[in-house]
Amino acid sequence: MNNIGLQMYTLRDESAKDFIGTLKAVAEMGYNGVEFAGYGGLEAFQLKELLQGFNLKAIGSHVGYRRLLDALEEEIEYNLTIGSQYIICPYLTEEDRADLTTWQEVFNNLEEIGLRCKEKGLVFCYHNHEFELTQQLEGVPALDKLFQAVSEKAIQVELDCCWVFDAGYDPIAYIQKYAGRIPLIHFKDLRKQDNQRGLTVELGQGEVDLLGIAAAAKQAGSEWIIVEQDHCQNPPLVSVQNSLNWIKKNLA
Repeated sequence: MNNIGLQMYTLRDESAKDFIGTLKAVAEMGYNGVEFAGYGGLEAFQLKELLQGFNLKAIGSHVGYRRLLDALEEEIEYNLTIGSQYIICPYLTEEDRADLTTWQEVFNNLEEIGLRCKEKGLVFCYHNHEFELTQQLEGVPALDKLFQAVSEKAIQVELDCCWVFDAGYDPIAYIQKYAGRIPLIHFKDLRKQDNQRGLTVELGQGEVDLLGIAAAAKQAGSEWIIVEQDHCQNPPLVSVQNSLNWIKKNLA
């Protein structure tokens, strides 16, 4: 079984109330590591000590595109201190993906960001939603255009398999396509809904081929399977425990 992590965005409301207590709860559930979407206002040395005390690995951090442009060095130093290996661009606004010209500017910036991360010993990744697959650039899905335009040495793939599925593509085929360049997999389930974005559900409660994805991820050399649920129907701490239970039962 791969290393199993949790994207802390799933527990954003709980973290806002009690960041340290939420981290402790995740560790007690049995997750191996966490991927951050904010640091709870803690200094890097404080978070490092907490992670060590909870026996949790810092996988990496989702850092907004504008923050990457404005404060990359600060983010690099923070992540180096807490022991994480990855910095991930999690999202692009509509303004940044309006057309080929704006995308090209993004590609150029991602190349520079990624090379700087590499210089400092970190790996830079890009995390997709569905729009990178539904938007075409010169007849190619924007996601593929991105990984063609930005060099492999500068950027790696964090594939959100559920949004690939929601966009009408095969996540397993995408994992195989980027084998060797895909260290991180966002592992979540989804039920498609007519004329709107799919509903994220606990693992095993939706339509995504999770077993196939896990097998393909292992074959492709992925290091981490990272549980995420954008919106939970149960209390989020219950949902992430249920998803981990499904993993332990089905992927042991």
